[in-house]
Amino acid sequence: MPIPDTFDSAALTQLVEKIALELVFAEPGKDAGLLPVNCLLSDAEQIVASQATPAALVETTAQARKRVDQVFDSGSFSAENLQHLRDWISWMQSALPAHQAGKKLPDVPGVSEPAAPVASAIETAPDSTVLPDEDPLSLNIEGDGELLREFCNESHEHLQNIEQGVLKLEENPTDADTLNSIFRAFHTFKGGSGFLNLRPINKLAHELESLLDLARQQKLSIDSDIINIILKGGDTLTQFVAEMEVRLSGQKTGEPILIPTQSQLARIQSVVHGESSASKPVAAHPPSVQPAQQAPSVAVPQAAPPASPAKPGPVTGSPAVVVEAVTNPEAPAKINTSKPLATVSSGGPAPVSTGATSVKVDTLKLDSLVDLVGEMVIAQSMVAQDPSLTTIQSQQLTRNMAQLGRITKDLQRVSMSLRMVPVRSTFQKMTRLIRDLSVKAGKQVELEMSGEDTELDRTIVEEIGDPLVHMVRNSVDHGIENAETRLSRGKTPYGTVALRAYHQGGNIVIEIRDDGGGLNRDRILNKAIQQGLAKPDENLSDKEIFNFIFAAGFSTAEKVTDISGRGVGMDVVRRNIEKLRGKIEIESTLGKGTRFSIYLPLTLAIIDGLIVGVGPERYIVPTLSVRESFRPTADILSTVHERGEMVNVRGRLIPMVRLSEVFNVAPKSTEATESIAIVVETDSRPYCLIVDQLIGKQEVVIKSLGETFKANPGLAGAAILGDGRVGLILDIVGLIKLGRRPTLVKAA
Repeated sequence: MPIPDTFDSAALTQLVEKIALELVFAEPGKDAGLLPVNCLLSDAEQIVASQATPAALVETTAQARKRVDQVFDSGSFSAENLQHLRDWISWMQSALPAHQAGKKLPDVPGVSEPAAPVASAIETAPDSTVLPDEDPLSLNIEGDGELLREFCNESHEHLQNIEQGVLKLEENPTDADTLNSIFRAFHTFKGGSGFLNLRPINKLAHELESLLDLARQQKLSIDSDIINIILKGGDTLTQFVAEMEVRLSGQKTGEPILIPTQSQLARIQSVVHGESSASKPVAAHPPSVQPAQQAPSVAVPQAAPPASPAKPGPVTGSPAVVVEAVTNPEAPAKINTSKPLATVSSGGPAPVSTGATSVKVDTLKLDSLVDLVGEMVIAQSMVAQDPSLTTIQSQQLTRNMAQLGRITKDLQRVSMSLRMVPVRSTFQKMTRLIRDLSVKAGKQVELEMSGEDTELDRTIVEEIGDPLVHMVRNSVDHGIENAETRLSRGKTPYGTVALRAYHQGGNIVIEIRDDGGGLNRDRILNKAIQQGLAKPDENLSDKEIFNFIFAAGFSTAEKVTDISGRGVGMDVVRRNIEKLRGKIEIESTLGKGTRFSIYLPLTLAIIDGLIVGVGPERYIVPTLSVRESFRPTADILSTVHERGEMVNVRGRLIPMVRLSEVFNVAPKSTEATESIAIVVETDSRPYCLIVDQLIGKQEVVIKSLGETFKANPGLAGAAILGDGRVGLILDIVGLIKLGRRPTLVKAA
């Protein structure tokens, strides 16, 4: 972008709003939203490079650039950098309107003198937009630490209910129950923050409560502006809670929390004072119509759904009119749902309350309990397999040992269930994401969810959020076509993104599906050949070709947008999923859509593995990676130039990796025909592991290898087997990389 001759305040305002949207999903310690923020900030820097730009805008933008560069250097957002960027956004959101109105810019920390206005007429403008000083939030951690922690814990649920309720209210502004639930949530915030003397939170919650009270009295209509005000208020409260947790964790001490709220308070007050004097009828919205024979879904269109052949009811208006309606970027996004949010798309009836109660337990105590139960399981297995017991002929002892084994397994199952949480919270975050992305991309997108009650290890649920964000972004930006294109292809003008979670073979599968344009096989293959990832004469399956999109820097996007398209993100997605001992598969049909399937273990504490023997050593191969096993015959073994030993499995040559060579262990036999071949998959490319024997299949408790073996990419951990021996758990992805290296690792 060339350096502009004049300062384009309107363009900068749009970029600031886009950056603000990205930062909504950013969290300390994570990188979600970093790359779009960097790209948008680069565009903003081009605009402020003009000689006519006020100095304060130039200075604050330069400071924001330094913070983003620090994030790149560290690999993730820190709480300090994230807060600085959000402070910068808040200041810009108040400074740019002031500049456009020809008024003095508000003071900003780090800029000693506000920028001189552009024209002399502006210099004489009255200083009526300077906001009062922000109210810092100081915490009495020593005296109120426990109460503050309790406040933060309860706040997360309130904030989530607020966001989901507002999105539902946007679709049906006359829903009194939803309106009252949001009002009560803010009322709770006001009461708790007032008790703890959290003044900025108390003020903001009070003003939002007043705003909602007018709506409850039907003195204020719920429109897109009101929805945005409430969502922004909820985002600000989320920032306060996040910063409070940072202080409570001891990462920052003695520093007050300063988050801009005055501009929001002023905006809310102007709406309250402007609307409360006269009653304004609530706008009626037409009822949403869901597709026939479709499961209940959370739909996130950008504008009210137009009539189309795929939905019940007559088609009205010409196609040109329909296209104009759904591609209007100013139209408000909405959430369509015919059920209370708590039961939407659950795939079954609403849960019946059983009157059960719950208690809050420190997660450290819970983890300690799980670890102790794991140790007990190992000890019980060692006792049961002790050779000394085979010499004792006692039916009573045999019955007692069997009973002990059953109780131990039940105790292990119950203790592991304590770590399990539903994926509902992660799925529901995507509702807000798709709402905002659909507006930004100028598309109409519906979100369908099912299986939200499926439970996973809480660590997995926390870590899977970032990969889902990246994939949903791509589905909306690259997958779903605009309304005009969809109509030309005989589709409905609205696209669909579906999230689904379910059990399969002892694992959890999370699917992200869209009905967009699909992946272009030929374009991906040509790009892979250009980048040296594939050879022109190489015979590759569709699955192997599609997996090239996970390569670092790989992108076939014709246009780079502020949402995605720079070839970054999908490689991070795969690394994060593999870190969770999972895998991802792709199915796509050009013109019809794409489905990503993420396979994850139920828990990170236990692994279901195939125990194999190589010489005197024992190794555990995760069953999630195993396709099949067999004993090779001489006629299917061969050596290919520059590719090493190969096994012909049903007409396809698969590379062979000898586990004995990788770990420098003497095998029982060097002849592959006297060994066992295990076909494993990584990056959807199969490999054959050659081992001496298969010992059995077993669930084992994972133990860390410690710092000594942490750098070994071929090992994921260790487990104590029933005979007391240690078995090394293999990391298949890292193992294959080790098997390709000329220098082999030593055995532990």
